[in-house]
Amino acid sequence: MLLCAVACSPPKAPDYQSVLSRSSTTSAAPTTTQKPVPLSQYLQDNGVTGQQVAPGSLPDLTVSIPTPPGWSPFTSPKIAKETVMISRGGKYPTARLVVFKLVGDFDPAQVIKHGNDDAQLFEDFKQLDASTANYNGFPSSMIQGSYDLDGTRLHSWNRIVLPTGSPPANQRYLVQLTITSLADQAAAQAPDIEAIIHGFVVAAK
Repeated sequence: MLLCAVACSPPKAPDYQSVLSRSSTTSAAPTTTQKPVPLSQYLQDNGVTGQQVAPGSLPDLTVSIPTPPGWSPFTSPKIAKETVMISRGGKYPTARLVVFKLVGDFDPAQVIKHGNDDAQLFEDFKQLDASTANYNGFPSSMIQGSYDLDGTRLHSWNRIVLPTGSPPANQRYLVQLTITSLADQAAAQAPDIEAIIHGFVVAAK
């Protein structure tokens, strides 16, 4: 789910949901009864704004991912300093963790219905599985599939979580974890990817 070329420099980590970071359209959406609505667009249309914050800086929420052996942190001027990104060898596979502090009145159950919409906008997206089951008690959506990017077939796993921090603030957040690999290497990278997925923590303090 991370966009960018697999060249000398590690990919810039785009994700299924370019949440609150770029303007998306549904022009490339497949013809369906109801076209997908990018999550960022849905939030903005409902008056919800977001500020990206570092996962490790939250006073009321624990958000983290493990770093498998052979993986290491990746930074780039093109990636916000609040983003946690790790990669293996400086290129695919990659894992990207972002957190947004949300401001505005919204129904998490309605927002999460659009959590997987962005995936449908990728070129030749083929869904493998998806879920809207809660994650650690918080509203969540997950989708996994493959798509084409600049002639390269990628395999991505993406989860959105809408947690609420501890009282009295009860601050709402949007947490997104996106893991991307080359499609033809997905099976070989599965143990590391599953370790990140199963070690993904989102919990109120």
